[in-house]
Amino acid sequence: MGAELKVRWVLPEYIEDILPAEAARIERLRRAILDLFAAHGYELVIPPLLEYMDSLLTGTGHDLDVRTFKVVDQLSGRMMGIRADITPQVARIDAHLLNRKGVTRLCYCGSVLHTRPANPGATREPIQIGAEIYGHAGVEADLEMQRLLWKSLELTAVRGARVDIGHVAVFRSIVRKAKVGAELEAALFEALQSKDRPALRQLGKTLDSATRNALQLLPDLYGGIEVLAAAEKKLPKLPELARALATLRALARRCPIPLSFDLAELRGYHYHSGVVFDAYCEGVPGAVARGGRYDEVGAAFGRSRPATGFSIDLRSLAGAVRAPAPRPRRK
Repeated sequence: MGAELKVRWVLPEYIEDILPAEAARIERLRRAILDLFAAHGYELVIPPLLEYMDSLLTGTGHDLDVRTFKVVDQLSGRMMGIRADITPQVARIDAHLLNRKGVTRLCYCGSVLHTRPANPGATREPIQIGAEIYGHAGVEADLEMQRLLWKSLELTAVRGARVDIGHVAVFRSIVRKAKVGAELEAALFEALQSKDRPALRQLGKTLDSATRNALQLLPDLYGGIEVLAAAEKKLPKLPELARALATLRALARRCPIPLSFDLAELRGYHYHSGVVFDAYCEGVPGAVARGGRYDEVGAAFGRSRPATGFSIDLRSLAGAVRAPAPRPRRK
């Protein structure tokens, strides 16, 4: 009887209850960050937890597919997914429900569910809070996103915050100039993500020397603004690559926050289309926030719209905030 009762209290692996102290901290941060977004003109939307799979994963690539729990809708018989990322849902809302002209600013906050933890020790039920801009293709929108992310982190008083920036066109322009096949491109992508130099050397044996050398250089192109000058000097002279470096230089000049550059950063490669960035802070083993440009996702919903944004892992952020949540006064 006792053993049977105990089993009823066991939660699935990497799924946890949020107890009062942490819940208060998360709620305080949620309110403060959403108020910050609202003060900057971002309108709140609340997408559903479930959607049909053909809508939920449109334009996002294979990496989100494998992270999504799938269920059969008992009413329609169609396959549905429990969202693993809210960003594609907000892109759908902009494209189909709002259907506005000009710039639209939206924000959101809600739980997502992952089939596997994003990193060792991470929860499979993060709380995602974020902001997105639609309808502006210029570097000003990327700059606004990074400034807003930084203000969000400053608001929470986390320690040691920094932002790493990359651009998916650096890698993409190199492999597509060399007409690398899809299978080899995927293998090179995996090697770069893990910065596996032996694998890069092995995979590059069939490529021309210029492509091979460029791919070997990418893991070393990490650091301050000097990385961009080194990339311009050492990487192939390709128009798309040159535009990517110019965008990164513009951000470096105009973004008043601590930046590092990582030209091997390819997170979200399959649906991001430009600048990508991750934020880190003390007390969180991985990235506490991720963002970037994803212009093609709107086209997948039938309405092409420039888009960029970011999302913060609110549970991880709350764990890194040392100050306790304030308790309301009793009347």
